Amino acid sequence: MLRKTVATLAVALLGQSVAWAQSGASDAASSGAIASPSPFEASQATTSAKRRSLGYGRLTTNDIIGDGKDRWRTGSITMSRAFGFGWDGQAPERFGQLLETRIQGQIIAPDNLRRVDLTDRPWAGALSFGVHSHSMYKGLEMAVGADLVVIGPQTQLDSLQSALHRVFGTPEPSDAVLALQIPNKIQPTVVAELGRTYQFTPTSNIRPFMEARAGDETLLRVGADMNFGVVGLGELLSRESITGQRYRVIYNSTPGTSFTLGGDLAYVANSVYLPSDRGYEVEQTRQRLRAGFHWQGENGSAFYGLTYLGPEFVGQSEGQVTGSIRLKFKF
Repeated sequence: MLRKTVATLAVALLGQSVAWAQSGASDAASSGAIASPSPFEASQATTSAKRRSLGYGRLTTNDIIGDGKDRWRTGSITMSRAFGFGWDGQAPERFGQLLETRIQGQIIAPDNLRRVDLTDRPWAGALSFGVHSHSMYKGLEMAVGADLVVIGPQTQLDSLQSALHRVFGTPEPSDAVLALQIPNKIQPTVVAELGRTYQFTPTSNIRPFMEARAGDETLLRVGADMNFGVVGLGELLSRESITGQRYRVIYNSTPGTSFTLGGDLAYVANSVYLPSDRGYEVEQTRQRLRAGFHWQGENGSAFYGLTYLGPEFVGQSEGQVTGSIRLKFKF
């Protein structure tokens, strides 16, 4: 029931965003009035008519720079690039004008990489490729998109982890552990997020949000993020799916700092990474708590964040803490 509800909500959010874009045009046509250009349209008029790259973002997450352990949601890299006709500090009103291409690779592992434990979660590698649209409607911020998630040995992420662990002299996943990994599959996934930013002061705000995801994992999530400082203001921030940390894609680059806090609660229907036919049972509620620090200088920027991830399957002994980092310098 929950799976159907989440999938329906994701599709409804996608359809609603298209309807908003269409209704704006039809209302203007039926009234016979010539609407004043929006700030984005005014900005677009002064830029190239062709869609162009507006920014690039990246976030690397690993539990080694968190709680120092190598298990469960152990590592990922997420990269985004934004394309549009211009940027004036917020997303455009029309759906599809501002697009974000997103690539993510992640490794999920049991607590012990050498010995098979059938009560622990299986090893899994996943690569996802997606396109997401960012838009605004009467103060509501919407991000809607789809990802194609490629899972299993076909990703070669098992070989990558083995090679990296060999280089750093840490235990590699055994053949027995990898033999039980999630098998090859391709999972289409739809994601929709709706949020609104409320300003406390010119440099501090809170942003409640709701997210629906249907595909590799089917869930409904509600939460909020707070930002204290100048970094992030007037920028496009994208949400990393594993930790929920929001990373910068279109930069304002005003020198300064920001401190972020956030958290959310998800109701989970199912996960391909915890297959029920193997006897796994997902925790129906999933918690995340996060904090981060942004620094922006004249010739570079940096981010470091910590995220607590609550247990994801029945029998998981405890949660975990992952670290996320992004460094960017101009030479």
